[in-house]
Amino acid sequence: MSSMQIDQVLAQIRSLASQAGAPAPARMDGPAQIMGAVNGAAATQQAGPTAFASLLKSGIDSANASEVKATDMSARFERGDPGVDLGQVMLEVNKANISLHAVNEVRNRLVSAYQDIMNMQL
Repeated sequence: MSSMQIDQVLAQIRSLASQAGAPAPARMDGPAQIMGAVNGAAATQQAGPTAFASLLKSGIDSANASEVKATDMSARFERGDPGVDLGQVMLEVNKANISLHAVNEVRNRLVSAYQDIMNMQL
């Protein structure tokens, strides 16, 4: 994804945050935030639990699609497909790896938030 596309997505996030009355994110700190912003910009236009579920589903689907593409490209490279070179394969495998780490980080933060909520005294 080019920096121009990332800037466009960030602008969308800021405009949606201002419409919702929430403070806009100043910067993206980690791969989980970037993945959520990139994959779920359209999903945040919905309201309520459905928006969160669709945002989460789109992030997981994107990571899965990236993994499938990397696996397909590596299999094509192993078969000797002339249209696939090692550089492309390595790039796709690294993208899939980053997506997997981002999904794992989101999962870890959700579990942590759930544990914090469950440990709250009423």
